[in-house]
Amino acid sequence: MDVRIIIFLLTGKFSCVFFCFMVKILMLVKRYLENAVQNDLEEKMVFISGPRQVGKTTVAKTFLKKEEDRYYNLDRRDDRKEILSAKWPSARATIVLDELHKYLRWKRWIKGEYDAHGSRIRFLITGSARLDIYRQGGDSLQGRYHAHRLHGFSVGELLKTTRPVEPGKPLEFSMDSDSKLIFDLLQYGPFPEPFLKQSVRSLRRWRRERLDRFFREDVRELENVRDLSSMELLADLLEKRIGSPLSVQSLCEDLEVSHRAVSHWLDILERLYHCFKVTPYTKKTVRSLKKASKVYLWDWSSVSEKGFQFENLVAGHLLKLKHTLEDQEGYRIGLHYLRDTSKREVDFLVTADDKPWLAVECKTGGKDVNPALKYFGERLNILFLYQLTLEGKEDFLDGRVRVMPAAKFLQILP
Repeated sequence: MDVRIIIFLLTGKFSCVFFCFMVKILMLVKRYLENAVQNDLEEKMVFISGPRQVGKTTVAKTFLKKEEDRYYNLDRRDDRKEILSAKWPSARATIVLDELHKYLRWKRWIKGEYDAHGSRIRFLITGSARLDIYRQGGDSLQGRYHAHRLHGFSVGELLKTTRPVEPGKPLEFSMDSDSKLIFDLLQYGPFPEPFLKQSVRSLRRWRRERLDRFFREDVRELENVRDLSSMELLADLLEKRIGSPLSVQSLCEDLEVSHRAVSHWLDILERLYHCFKVTPYTKKTVRSLKKASKVYLWDWSSVSEKGFQFENLVAGHLLKLKHTLEDQEGYRIGLHYLRDTSKREVDFLVTADDKPWLAVECKTGGKDVNPALKYFGERLNILFLYQLTLEGKEDFLDGRVRVMPAAKFLQILP
C-alpha cells in the first residue's frame, strides 16, 4: 500500500483498533537499509546503530524468519543469562543481540563467539550508541563486521521515490514533488511513532518520555556523568542554537561549568545519537573559520524557529545520504558548511573524497539567490549548486545555481 494513502487514513477519524492495525501495516514497510543488511549478513557480523526509538529492533526482527532464529535484549535479565551462556542453535540461524554495547566487555565476548560460530551463526547487533567506536580498546573487531547507521523517515523513503546517487555525478530529479509530506516531517519529526500518530499531544508526550529515558538510562548506564541535570540543560540550550556556529565558551558561561565538561557532554550527546556536528570546510583558497562547528538534532521537531527547523531537516537528509553512501557503498563523504571571514555563508557542502560535490542553501521562501553560493562555487569549483525553498514552487537556473522546491530535491535522496 502506498505510504501516502496510509498517512491519509491515519489522519482521518477512524477507531483506535483500525489506527493500530494501520500502524502495524506501515511498520512492515521495508526500511531503506534492509537489503544491504541482508547481503552483509551473509559475509560478516552486522552492527545497526542509531537513536533510541528510531526502529532498530523492528528492522532487526525482520531477519528472524526461521524457528532457530533468536532475539535477545541485554536490558532483560533472562536474556542476559541466555546471551552469556552462548547456547546457540546447532543449525544455521540468525541471532539478534539488542543493546549489547551495555555489556562492559562486549567486544571481546562477541569476537570470541563470532570466531567460534561465525560460519553457522549470523550475528546481528543493534544499539543506541555508535558501536564502531564505543568502549574502544581491548580486542579488535576489524574485518569481522559491517556497520550501518539507521535514520528515521525521510521524504524519499516514505514516498519510495529515491534514485541511485553516485558521488561526483549530477542528481536526477523527477518531474513531480510532494510538498505536503515535508511539512508533516517538519512538525512531527523523522521518528516512526510520532510521525505515524500525527498528533501534537502524542508528540509532546513521546518527546518528554524519550528524553527522560535517554538521560536516565542510556547516559547513566554508558557514561560517567556526575552532573546529569546540567547536561540536560545543555541539551535544551542546543535547540536554540541550531544553524549558528556553536560557541562552547558561551555554553560554559550559561551553564556555569568548565569548557572541558561542556566539550565532554557534547561528545556524549553525539555518540548517543542525540545531535550531530557539521564542521566548517577549510581550504586555502577561502579564508574560512576553522574551529566552530554547527550542531543539529536527530529529532528536528523540537526546534521552534521555522527557518532553523527547515535547515535541520535538510541537514538530517544530507547526513542520511552521507551515511548510506559510506555504509552501503564504501564511499568517503563529508558534510560541512561554508563560511569565511567576510561572513559569506552557505548552509551545506557535501564532499566526495574531499572534493566539493554539492553546495546546498536553505530558504523558507523567496527567489533571490544567495550570492555566497556563486562565490564559493567559483572559488572551490563546486560541481553542483542548489538553493532549496520550503514554500516556493519555482524551479529555475540562475547562472549555475538551481533554485528548486525542497521536496523535489529531498525526495530522490535515501
